[in-house]
Amino acid sequence: MNHKITLLTIALSALIISGLTACQKTPTNTSTSGLATIVCDASFENIMNQEIDVFEYTTKGKANIIPYYASEKACVDSLLDLKTKTIVISRDLTQKEKDYLESQKKHPRSNMIAVDAIALIVNNDNPIEILSISEIRDILTGKITKWSDIEPTKLGDIQVVFDDEGSSTVKYMRDSIMKGEPFGQNVFAQQSSREVFDQVQMRKGAIGIIGVSWISADMRTRDMSRDERIKSLQEQDTTVADFDPAVKVLKVRRDDQLRAYKPYQAYIYDGTYPLFRSMYMITTGVNGSLSHGFYSFVTGTIGQKIIQRTGILPARVQPRMVYLE
Repeated sequence: MNHKITLLTIALSALIISGLTACQKTPTNTSTSGLATIVCDASFENIMNQEIDVFEYTTKGKANIIPYYASEKACVDSLLDLKTKTIVISRDLTQKEKDYLESQKKHPRSNMIAVDAIALIVNNDNPIEILSISEIRDILTGKITKWSDIEPTKLGDIQVVFDDEGSSTVKYMRDSIMKGEPFGQNVFAQQSSREVFDQVQMRKGAIGIIGVSWISADMRTRDMSRDERIKSLQEQDTTVADFDPAVKVLKVRRDDQLRAYKPYQAYIYDGTYPLFRSMYMITTGVNGSLSHGFYSFVTGTIGQKIIQRTGILPARVQPRMVYLE
């Protein structure tokens, strides 16, 4: 009788333990698995798409990062409204923004992940090769409206093309180059950086203002499979040394200098190319979460090499110095 009671007790205990185990939720979100969102400044879309592609591949499909591309303001608002845990923008959070997140029991971490250059692109039929900072300012404010005001040409009116009126590229040019002056009537906004590129190809009088990653030509990896691309990231040299030949990239010079420079990585690195800005990744994801795992990946060695391959300057990995005219 006692033997039967013991067996019954063991059986009931096993059922209870089994039931408790079934009620416990198996964790689905780790640093390399689950689902997470990121809201990124639209001008950095080309860069972040490559980061996501490689990260998801390295997790063997267990991680899914859903990106949303928007204005810088929308990125910050989504973080402060707790709608996302990770954003990528061209600045760090202000102290007021950090304090607000702390008050919501969120602990933001931020890291400068790259230095991006703003490239000026024109149609290949445009004879202009160099613009000074003051000439760029006068074009943007509408004081210079014709290409012939810069040098003899039959091109006619200048059409300035930006990616989006709320983009960080617009904000950079307004704050850093125009010193708060209003844009001229020859300035137009598109819906994306890709459209800026397309407009310059179609319009001989257009000048596009665009992040340099959109015009960097990495011919070595463009047609590679994912396996080949990831293997190539193990190589020492990931420096990009050319631009897409479909458009002309202008040289830019400071007003107090005679020499002008194109936005090659070496010139971004030593500060001689004058149009540059920082790129920050900010997350409130806790240790062990997918948001934090992706943040660690982008700020780590492979993530930084991906950035280097897009033509901009990574924060951690120094480029091989290739000086070109």
